[in-house]
Amino acid sequence: MFIKQAFDYLHESWRYVLGVVVIFSIWQLGSLPFVGAIMAKVMMDGGDLSVLEDPNALMMVLESNLTLFLMLLSFAIGLLGIWFWVKYVHRQPMLKLTTIRKKMDWGRFAFGFSMVAVFTIVTTLIDYKISSEDYEIQFQLIPFLILAVIAIVMIPLQTSFEEYLFRGYLMQGIGVSSHKKKFAFLFIATTVFLIAFYFIYSEMDLGIEMYSLIFLGGLGLIALLTFTSILNGFFESSVYASLRGLLTSKFTPLVITSVIFGGMHIANPEVEKLGPIIMVYYIGTGFLLGIMTLMDEGMELALGFHAGNNLVAALLVTADWTAFQTNSILKDISEPEVGFSILGPVFIIYPIFLGLMAWRYKWTGWKEKLFGKVEAPLTKEKDPFQVNEATNF
Repeated sequence: MFIKQAFDYLHESWRYVLGVVVIFSIWQLGSLPFVGAIMAKVMMDGGDLSVLEDPNALMMVLESNLTLFLMLLSFAIGLLGIWFWVKYVHRQPMLKLTTIRKKMDWGRFAFGFSMVAVFTIVTTLIDYKISSEDYEIQFQLIPFLILAVIAIVMIPLQTSFEEYLFRGYLMQGIGVSSHKKKFAFLFIATTVFLIAFYFIYSEMDLGIEMYSLIFLGGLGLIALLTFTSILNGFFESSVYASLRGLLTSKFTPLVITSVIFGGMHIANPEVEKLGPIIMVYYIGTGFLLGIMTLMDEGMELALGFHAGNNLVAALLVTADWTAFQTNSILKDISEPEVGFSILGPVFIIYPIFLGLMAWRYKWTGWKEKLFGKVEAPLTKEKDPFQVNEATNF
């Protein structure tokens, strides 16, 4: 139902493809204040603007609370971009991008938030008790209070942007688009192209800038359209029909959004410090949040869980090698190791979280909700110029 309700609004594939481009662009424009502030500070200090090319050095230019605020500001602006596009281009209320319920269930949000917050606080305190030499108390009242205000206001906006983009917009968009005739071909061709590009980039260390990536993506799109016209016969084959049937499963948007969500974290300093194995954690977290959304038919639990995880982490403990450098209570000064801290949450803790949620909200029909087909309604396509109650927020 959560994915299927997108069929009730304007859901042509081009709206989602263009929407991703527009939302991403708005999100990136939101980072201009951060970049501008860094450039101004570096020039005032007579420094070298080459600092902009070093992600780790960027975090050290401004005071940590200001850095955090400006970093999170881009996500808040990106969230506005999602709201604008969904409301005016898809003519879909944000509530229908959030849940199948008649209103936002804040109790579910609180449950997801509290579960991960309590777990993080308790396990951190236990670890501090056992290995106090791995931590340094850096609590300073005024900087911490400023951090608390920034984090409480801005981090839920950051996590909401990510949830609305991945578990909302992309989950529904990929689900409804999977019924399009050429979706299976485009899915396979795009996957092959991205894998090939990754290996070429990794092996040759080309140092390709973003504009080059966009250019190559455009060439790839042209190639896909060319092959599409050539392979029309293939689209009518029984093999292709079987493939299309497989990809209309709800598991398809779950996998795609989880992998993309993990991939978006590949530039985090944790990846450089711990290696590619940490991508198991990021992608696994994407699966956790996606399963929550599909099983509960809404994003309330995922919204709360994501906000609780990031907020408590920002306030409680930081480290020199993490994405968030904050004036938190504790600083982890240990040398990070690849082990239980990465694989344990994904394969042990996350299933326990899902079990608690399943017990609390009496989830049933796991097979259907995770692997069932996204059924398209047998109704006529809406008039793209029709204005109705769906235009309301």
